[in-house]
Amino acid sequence: METAPKQNLRRAGLLAIAALTGLTLTNCTSLGGSSSSMNYDPPAHRPTNPSAVRVKVSTSKQAVYVMEGNRVLMATPCSVGTPQAPTPAGTFRIFNKDFRHRRASSPGAGYPMTYWCEFAPAYGLHWGFVKPYPCTHGCIRLPKMAAAKFFAMVSVGTPINIASHQPEDATVGATLPVLDDSSLPNPPDSYLKSNQVFEDAKYKGAMFVD
Repeated sequence: METAPKQNLRRAGLLAIAALTGLTLTNCTSLGGSSSSMNYDPPAHRPTNPSAVRVKVSTSKQAVYVMEGNRVLMATPCSVGTPQAPTPAGTFRIFNKDFRHRRASSPGAGYPMTYWCEFAPAYGLHWGFVKPYPCTHGCIRLPKMAAAKFFAMVSVGTPINIASHQPEDATVGATLPVLDDSSLPNPPDSYLKSNQVFEDAKYKGAMFVD
């Protein structure tokens, strides 16, 4: 049986999730012509050779492409760093994966960075609010369900190329939706710093279309 404090925390978590997703129950959460990322679930293909997976990030398009050879396994909008705190450019390798990662530095120490995939010291891809303009301190934020699929497809050692443009911008990137979480409320700190936030972030259902 749950204790009263645990019940209250879970209730706060459910209210937070409702606040984040409630708008998406009608018309895909239209926010000035854009959609919230909270219900965005891009199609993803299971890699046939996980060691051949690589990642491309376009900072100008704010898009992430998971590739296997020339095949796009998944494409998703993302948010990248501001001009004052840009996302590092170049070729890297993911060297740390941590589903339950939390921010270590201030401000925001202890905040969840779920589905963390680190490619440079203190820089990673993770779940976070996505906006149609650069808004991070250099990390790459992914929609929640896209982050879950990304985490499942990449491994420690997966190469990642980050550049202002990628060839896929003109193809699959041109079909990506505009996601804007700027109008969504921040969940309470008590929820963000609890373990419940990680439980609520787990993907439900089948991840891959094949």
